[in-house]
Amino acid sequence: MQTIEYIGPRPRKKPKKSPFGRWVGGWLMMILALGIAFFFAQPMLPFLRAQQSGASDARAAMLISELTDSNELGDKLAAAALAQTIEPSSYDPAYYKIPYPGGDIPEGKGIGPDVIVRSYRKLGCDLQVLVHEDMTKNFRVYPQLFKMREPDPNIDHRRVANLQRFFSRHSEELSNSREPADYKPGDIVAWRLAGDATHIGVVVPGPGTRGKEPWVVHNIGAGPVWENALLNFQIIGHYRFNP
Repeated sequence: MQTIEYIGPRPRKKPKKSPFGRWVGGWLMMILALGIAFFFAQPMLPFLRAQQSGASDARAAMLISELTDSNELGDKLAAAALAQTIEPSSYDPAYYKIPYPGGDIPEGKGIGPDVIVRSYRKLGCDLQVLVHEDMTKNFRVYPQLFKMREPDPNIDHRRVANLQRFFSRHSEELSNSREPADYKPGDIVAWRLAGDATHIGVVVPGPGTRGKEPWVVHNIGAGPVWENALLNFQIIGHYRFNP
């Protein structure tokens, strides 16, 4: 049998790859992958941050525990207000005939002033009694807005204008500032809404990483809620009441 001569290029051994080259190549691929991931994930960052610092029942429960252990009355009042955001509730402005003292409208119902009244009751302070006694002695200094001829312990403490007058007479009345740093947990804030309506709420810390921001607990139509709404309306009253 005749041998066929190989006339192609001379076979060569494959050069050995440097470990350094493999190491550099691996890092380059990893950096490239991270860069691509960051580019596509960047639009999601605001959403993720919001998820980490948003209000939730779990965050409220954690904050309530921290505030309750504080020695500051304002912190304890903020904790009492936050506790109302965890319980199911609705907005109900109806007039109710309630006991006196210590009376309250049906559980799970209420308006803005009820958040304030229930928060102070947790601290052993009954605004139903305090407002009624002050109005009984000084009826004419209170706003004559409701065609009342005498105090009514069923409703007087559940009206923003009456609470404002009581706090202006018996608490530290502070500036209606638009600077968040001027507000502390437990401060009472009154607002003017559209149509000349008034509203009231309690200042509380924000959730998670936003704990230094002054948020509020208020009931403006859907039960007590915890939200960043301090500067959403015109502030017409700012009080720090230490009974």
